[in-house]
Amino acid sequence: MKARVHVTLKNGVLDPQGKAIGNALAGLGFGGVGDVRQGKFIELDIAETDAAKAREQVEQMCKRLLANTVIENYSIELG
Repeated sequence: MKARVHVTLKNGVLDPQGKAIGNALAGLGFGGVGDVRQGKFIELDIAETDAAKAREQVEQMCKRLLANTVIENYSIELG
């Protein structure tokens, strides 16, 4: 089963990489871009076939390694 994890900074957390991306886009002539926030995309191939067990396994991965839950949010897609 494929699991896709999107990790983003929580609102209110400064995002210097997002700011740098926004500035670079403006420098390239893309003036209509507002606030830019960057994040991580992680795709996992899970051996588990039960969706509920797979989700719980990926939740534990996120909490223990993939996301810093103090400053980051994450969402999980299974499929």
